Amino acid sequence: MNASSYASRKPLSSRALRAVAVVAGAGVASVLLAGPAAAHVSVQPQGEAARGGYATVFVKVPNERDNASTVKLELNLPTEHPMTSVMPQPVPGWRAEVTKTKLAKPLTVHGKQVTEAVSKVTWTADGSKIGPGQFQQFPLSLGPLPEKADQVVFKALQTYDNKEVVRWIEAAEEGGAEPESPAPVLELAAAEGHGHGAAGDEAGDKASDQAAKDDSDDGTDATARVLGVVGILVGAAGVAFGVLAGRRRAS
Repeated sequence: MNASSYASRKPLSSRALRAVAVVAGAGVASVLLAGPAAAHVSVQPQGEAARGGYATVFVKVPNERDNASTVKLELNLPTEHPMTSVMPQPVPGWRAEVTKTKLAKPLTVHGKQVTEAVSKVTWTADGSKIGPGQFQQFPLSLGPLPEKADQVVFKALQTYDNKEVVRWIEAAEEGGAEPESPAPVLELAAAEGHGHGAAGDEAGDKASDQAAKDDSDDGTDATARVLGVVGILVGAAGVAFGVLAGRRRAS
């Protein structure tokens, strides 16, 4: 192979490398762009959802279809951890319905016996839809959350206006790949600052100790002020007595 032949082949090799790079980049881009397309129904807390407490969550519902709109969502709450207080926030263009179920075993909440718990919340389009390329959030206040669990698993049914129903009910296995239609999961944080559990008791004890200390300080300050006033009065009386005694001697 002569020098001229090698020189003529070198530019071709560079072009080939650029072509491979373009193909590889396109492959990476297609993988990255596939992420948003796999969006699913989820439950996201406002701030943190603490064990044993109450939380406001947002049920996020994306539309994954190009030729249909979402017109209904059913969110099923777990029966093993019944929640007695579930309140949806009104969303314009949607009608919310709360379904309650009788408990097999009554619960005691805030000193009251509760025989029913919410088992499902349904949002139905009432003048609005979730169109292609859009999503909708449904705010929901719920509780009390489980005290001895790390998460709450919901199940959701998403209905489109072409009668298709997507069932978001598959539980993810630890260490395994994400299911095709995963169930919405609400992660729970440690119980702090809401009066339930050991952390709440500890906070209550600290507050009581501080209140007792403040009362003690207030009592000490009041005593000091009284003694100060008495001292001033005694001093003034002594001065007046001395003045009168001097006048009597002078006369």
